[in-house]
Amino acid sequence: MSQPLSGKVAVVTGASRGVGKGIALELGAAGATVYLTGRTVAPGPLPGTISETAAEVTALGGTGIPVQCDHHDDEQVAALFGRVDAEQGRLDILVNNVFSAPDLAQWLHKPFWELPLQAWDQVLGIGLRSHYVAGVYAAPLLFKAQRPGAVVVNISSSGAVSYGHNVVYGVGKAALDKMTADMAVELQPHGVAVISVWPGLVRTELLASGARTTDDGRTVVDIPGEGTFDITHAESPRFVGRGVAALAADPETLDRSGGTQTTADLATRYGFTDVDGTGPGARLRTGA
Repeated sequence: MSQPLSGKVAVVTGASRGVGKGIALELGAAGATVYLTGRTVAPGPLPGTISETAAEVTALGGTGIPVQCDHHDDEQVAALFGRVDAEQGRLDILVNNVFSAPDLAQWLHKPFWELPLQAWDQVLGIGLRSHYVAGVYAAPLLFKAQRPGAVVVNISSSGAVSYGHNVVYGVGKAALDKMTADMAVELQPHGVAVISVWPGLVRTELLASGARTTDDGRTVVDIPGEGTFDITHAESPRFVGRGVAALAADPETLDRSGGTQTTADLATRYGFTDVDGTGPGARLRTGA
């Protein structure tokens, strides 16, 4: 199996489960050494721990290294990158993914005047500030990356440009994409690319936990105030991961630094499919 990221060192934040786990697995399958962070070290209501994800990364051909880290705590984040520096001496890939999704779930589609002020601090603190802090501590290591250079991927969404869920969610994603654009300007002379990636609807463990089966056999999720969504053909977390791995392996990623890419765009460009063989990459391969 081809491993285009063999020898590369990656950090994926928030990788116990969900999109972060899918990204860590695909970077591992491509041969990378992956430091993956999370707070979950023991089984809980939702499946997935950092140790379990790390073991899966290693089983796929990479090297998974679990690091318990609360991204609310700057000292823990500093210690994470200090450890990467001590053990690897550089960083090639940073994926800022950690996000307070379980907290957001209770605030879906509520007008801002009905949200507790805590919602602003939680959604923008984990999912924006935490990405900034990780970038601050990662930058010196990214400058020492293997050639052709390093890449920072910020997991964002179309909520940056259109209404989704609530005000604080949209503000957080819009600010994240602006941070991507501005960091790209300052990192360009160092050969470090920064890209925002927008997944589509993803079948995470959290989403699946709220799913129900309709009379006609479809798997759907009801989101209060937003409608009912068929997740039968939603993206898997590993589909997102394949897009990130492709960006990290592309020597021309720096040319697109500062912009946004949907997972569908990435699948079309790089020709990959989801784990079930579906997606734009499948149409590309068949010429459809």
